[in-house]
Amino acid sequence: MAAAHSLSNPATTTQVIAQSRIKSKPSSSSSFLKPYSLQSPWLGIKLSVQSSKPRPRLPNHRQITATVSFSLPTAKPDRVASTEKVPKWSRRAIKSFAMSELEARKLRYPTTGTEAFPMGILVEGTSLASKFLRANGITLEKVREEAVKLLGKGDRFFFSPEHPPLTEAAQRALDWAVDQKLKSGDDGEITTTHLLLGVWSEVESPGHKILETLGFNDEKAKELISLSSEPGCVDG
Repeated sequence: MAAAHSLSNPATTTQVIAQSRIKSKPSSSSSFLKPYSLQSPWLGIKLSVQSSKPRPRLPNHRQITATVSFSLPTAKPDRVASTEKVPKWSRRAIKSFAMSELEARKLRYPTTGTEAFPMGILVEGTSLASKFLRANGITLEKVREEAVKLLGKGDRFFFSPEHPPLTEAAQRALDWAVDQKLKSGDDGEITTTHLLLGVWSEVESPGHKILETLGFNDEKAKELISLSSEPGCVDG
């Protein structure tokens, strides 16, 4: 009877509905906006779920730009300070240098020496110097084998640094290449040809000895210079 009486009384019905709404309403607006967590059984982490209330728009982050170096390490940074235009290394020469470091790491050598430069040139594979070496029977496998014969194998438990430091002879080879470009007075970039001839200029270096063992000599060096200076020759 009481239930029937409450349903027949409009005022009582309104009170019941109002009370039910109050019970289902969150205790406060702040608690309604708080995130709640779900435990993910696959990831083993808690996933935080935010409310659907739109967030304020944040300013865009500034884009980070990377600077690409167009020069290789030099021991004589002041020698080009007085020149109007500093010669830059070609894209192929820079890639050959990077591949030289990689070859030194593959052999587990602690440094990047002159023996690694011909390897890097051959790995890059598209430059005039690389094509000239292969045309004369000097391949990556042969250079690598001669390097192991001359310098031995690296320790199998040794891990080379990401950028093995240059040996003194390797640094002189790079500096020789820059000096020759400056002396020529020609416009253009320092190429892999300069890099290879820089190795050849270090007579007592492992790189020179390996090239000599594989048939490279002064006549071949002059031939390479002649090819690189021909009109229309694309060197790099």
